Amino acid sequence: MTRSTTDEAAVPPLPSPKERRRLREAKSLSEDEVAAAVGVTRATVRSWETGRTSPRGRKRALYAKLIAPEPAVKRTAKPTVVTAKAAAAGARSAADRPAEPTAAPAATDLPEAPPLPEAPPPPEVPPSDPGAGAGTADGPSHAPETPGRPSDAAEAPGERRTSPAEAPGERRMSPAEAFDELYARTAPGLVRQTYLMTGRRALARESVERAFELAWQRWPEVAVDRDPAGWVRAAAYEYAMSPWHRLRRTHRHPDAPPTEPGKRALFDALLDLPPAYRRTLLLYDGVGLDLPETAAETEASTPAAAGRLMTARAAVAERLPDLAEADSPAEQSALLHDRLGGLARAEHVPVPRPARAVRTGSENKARLWTRAAVAGVALLIAVTGLTLHTAPTHYEQPISPPERVGGVPPRGGPQKLTAQDLKLQKSLSERLAHGPERLVPELR
Repeated sequence: MTRSTTDEAAVPPLPSPKERRRLREAKSLSEDEVAAAVGVTRATVRSWETGRTSPRGRKRALYAKLIAPEPAVKRTAKPTVVTAKAAAAGARSAADRPAEPTAAPAATDLPEAPPLPEAPPPPEVPPSDPGAGAGTADGPSHAPETPGRPSDAAEAPGERRTSPAEAPGERRMSPAEAFDELYARTAPGLVRQTYLMTGRRALARESVERAFELAWQRWPEVAVDRDPAGWVRAAAYEYAMSPWHRLRRTHRHPDAPPTEPGKRALFDALLDLPPAYRRTLLLYDGVGLDLPETAAETEASTPAAAGRLMTARAAVAERLPDLAEADSPAEQSALLHDRLGGLARAEHVPVPRPARAVRTGSENKARLWTRAAVAGVALLIAVTGLTLHTAPTHYEQPISPPERVGGVPPRGGPQKLTAQDLKLQKSLSERLAHGPERLVPELR
């Protein structure tokens, strides 16, 4: 399948397979060097040059830039220098001088050559739509998103900011400007992708804004990521598919489906898929990622991702007869890609807030959480100090509470003496003790 996730205006079409090999050999590049630069295996590069497969997405942009011929603008330096020397030496007349610079003007040669290092093509801006993968990302009304996949969007500001080949007079982008550019190119289309994931417009917008707020809080980490827009997309998908949203009344039920029968059938088929299968189908056939990239983003093995993809396609094909009649998996994927893009563009999803508002909201939330953490620690310290101040210094065993004893006869008064007791008492009182002898009463 030769479909690319980047826009045709941003990534030039690839030459024929034989021409690809000729261009590579003209630059004295081996298959191993091209594979290492693009991030694939040598067998994949050989497959591209034989015509069995074609690169997609970010790899397509890198491969096209790698094998493109050298820009012809470099050859204009020598005639220009010669003309300046001739003018300085007076070797040529004034009439001859104007003719030389027009021999190879930059304006006529640049369109045929790839972009110069100091102005790399905007790599990896997401087709903001899921169907967005093949240039259907933003639709005609969203020009900033057309350059390509999400991952390209983030690399564009990063390369201009850190590339050693940056033009001397070009102003470096600040972190806020790089974030705003990434947000402008990816956020609208990412909202439409998330809408297809959840079927809820408000939740889609909330998920994308939350993902970008998290990205701004971790911008030093996100800015150097190989695919910043993919980082944001993964964060948005994770937040949107969280099961806790079922407990919220506003997000408990999906929005009303489209009225058109074909779009309604596709919409219902997507929502009936399990979340993991739905995400795999959207990333591969909608966004246009390769199978290994899809597996990595869904945290699954490549065979597992392939199995989920085939199962999801079969389930959707049961609802869409024309999809089931496709002759090959490649044709089925292309048709499904167009259907997803059409569904994403047809629905009126909410527009996300401006990038500055998202950055401000992220900073306010971070400041609020920081203050809450400081207040919590201060409260814990205060409670600990109060406890240490008021706690006793030694242990005192508590006094047990009194209890009534049962089974003992009630206490009564003195008993009345019997006649024998009275006689004994009289005998004891009449006799006196003489010495240590024990008095032994004599009872009669």
